[in-house]
Amino acid sequence: MPHVLVLNASYEPLGVVPLRRALVLVLENKAICLEESGAFMHSATRALPAPSVIRLKRFVRVPYRGPVPLTRRALFARDGGRCMYCGAAATSVDHVIPRSRGGQHAWDNVVAACRRCNHVKADRHLPELGWRLRHQPAPPSGLAWRIIGTGHRDPRWLPYLQPFGADDVMARIDGVSA
Repeated sequence: MPHVLVLNASYEPLGVVPLRRALVLVLENKAICLEESGAFMHSATRALPAPSVIRLKRFVRVPYRGPVPLTRRALFARDGGRCMYCGAAATSVDHVIPRSRGGQHAWDNVVAACRRCNHVKADRHLPELGWRLRHQPAPPSGLAWRIIGTGHRDPRWLPYLQPFGADDVMARIDGVSA
């Protein structure tokens, strides 16, 4: 089922919801449809355009949002789906400082890696192999990461996510799929 971007009354991205939930918000007059997906939802008496982006009519106060959760999907988005050692297509997650040697499972110690590099590196440190990282790993920042990290994306969302750091994220992802 398609998903819809939900914006606060201030146009701040809040999250992604299923199409059905977005339609309920629009029909209950709690949200306004800003972008349509081009599809139509049919009921017994009428047809409604399916939204792609909605904005809530009332401002919703969002409690403190901690750091972006470390998920496989978000990690691959941060690294552009490429191995941080050789640049090949990444298929696994690797700890720069192995957990067996005291490394933490944190954004600054976890990278995307191809199967070959992950197998060769095993539980060794990079200097032992003479390897270097293509980029230093760091936690992602910006509200756009919370949306893009879900794995749901639509090109119609980009204008609403650009002010919140979506340009670099989308460029990395599009660079992988090209």
